[in-house]
Amino acid sequence: QGQLVQSGGGLAQAGGSLRLSCTASGRTLSIYNMGWFRRAPGKENEFVAVFGRSGTRARYADSVRGRFTVSGDNAKNTVTLQMDSLTPEDTAVYYCAAGGNFDANDASTYVHWGQGTQVTVSS
Repeated sequence: QGQLVQSGGGLAQAGGSLRLSCTASGRTLSIYNMGWFRRAPGKENEFVAVFGRSGTRARYADSVRGRFTVSGDNAKNTVTLQMDSLTPEDTAVYYCAAGGNFDANDASTYVHWGQGTQVTVSS
């Protein structure tokens, strides 16, 4: 359980969209909350969103609420982060993670991490 492989991301213009996917091994999505974090150059990890292991709840950082959507597909063991209305401030390496506390933003509580995916938004 817990191996996470990310795909997607890349380069977009401001106002554009990108999609990130995170495919997990085994029954990871039904065991763990699935979080998304990002790290911009020179900054610390920032919580982005979390998809609850119940498969029915999602929570977002204020900075992305209304623009990003997180969803999960247990049959495919995949969590997706749809990012719309991108701004240059969204430029970062994005990480998916398994574990955590649904109601907290603490990255240290997540036990499995994807490899990271670069997202670059040009103005």
